[in-house]
Amino acid sequence: MPEISPSKYLVQAGWQDIPHLDEKTKAELMAATPPHLRDARTAGIPSLGAGAIYPIPPSEILVDPFPIPPYFPRVYGMDVGWNRTAAVWGAWDRAIDCIYLYTEHYRGQAEPSIHASAIRARGEWIPGVIDPAARGRQQGDGEQLLAQYRNLGLKLTEADNALEAGMYAVWERLSTGRLKVFRTLQNWQAEYRLYRRDENGKVVKEFDHLMDATRYLVLSGLSCAKIRPAETQMAVGSAGAGDPTAGY
Repeated sequence: MPEISPSKYLVQAGWQDIPHLDEKTKAELMAATPPHLRDARTAGIPSLGAGAIYPIPPSEILVDPFPIPPYFPRVYGMDVGWNRTAAVWGAWDRAIDCIYLYTEHYRGQAEPSIHASAIRARGEWIPGVIDPAARGRQQGDGEQLLAQYRNLGLKLTEADNALEAGMYAVWERLSTGRLKVFRTLQNWQAEYRLYRRDENGKVVKEFDHLMDATRYLVLSGLSCAKIRPAETQMAVGSAGAGDPTAGY
């Protein structure tokens, strides 16, 4: 159940959860429902709004988790802040030029050491691209966040923060089937459905940390993505080896 805030959680329900509807009735309801509303009606998933930045139904981009081949280069995008720090990991199938987003970190009001520990647990060898604003952002003791995260063992490069270019790069991959998302990324999905422009065409800058991290990954991450080192491939369960059952 994805966390929306420390005191709010998202609960979804649709007609698939109603026990008294038989399969014939469900099929009739499905046939009478426009395609863009089917996820909302059947599973209680909010439909994409008129101002959606990526107007593609989640059902077209979500995939079941699978063990990631060791020859897929990996990288993560990271967006930092006190209220929320987020990171999303991608594995790149170069043969078909498709990026699979396979795990996420999503936590607020925690020290950099907490975030760094969670990120390293997914593979200390995996490089990341980070919001370049972290170079000049301070937290508590006055140390620049980018330098602090590097000192904590993260292999970070500053990302290109071009908003429209980044969103276009993500949109191009989504619309051509070259960006897929493991359906286990609940926080990513929650942000995706709310990522929108206001009535003046400006991007609504709230509840968008994973969307920003995705933008950094797609626009800047592939050039520094790295293949899993051979010495970690047999070390399942050891530090930095990852968890193949979770897809990383």
